[in-house]
Amino acid sequence: MEWLLTLLTVLQIVSAVSVIVLVLLQQGKGADMGAAFGSGASGSVFGASGSANFLSHATAIFATVFFLSTLGLTWVGNKKTTVPGVLSGSTLPAAGEAPAPIAPAAPNATPAIPAKNAAAPAQVAEPAAAKDAGKPVVPK
Repeated sequence: MEWLLTLLTVLQIVSAVSVIVLVLLQQGKGADMGAAFGSGASGSVFGASGSANFLSHATAIFATVFFLSTLGLTWVGNKKTTVPGVLSGSTLPAAGEAPAPIAPAAPNATPAIPAKNAAAPAQVAEPAAAKDAGKPVVPK
């Protein structure tokens, strides 16, 4: 896509400069009046009568190329590429395949099957005295 952007930009610049040069080369409608009194040249590079047709047609062609390249640049510039998101490669599970919920483990629970050569879990020691001396100690 980068080469298309470069091509359209070059076409737009060349056609814009060409239109400017061709418009400046053309004679205005009041130029014939000045030529009648001797100021200004009535002849040109392409001849006295044929220059208006050639220059006006060339100007129209380059103006059309300019407008088309401008529309092309607008189209290429507004084309947004979408970047795939983080979850673009993942799939949803089927409706019947709901994973089983995992029950939370009980605190300080011993495993159901003890491992080989595993020592017995350590017993939790009860505090010797409570914070307040007047209250009895209740085991948990």
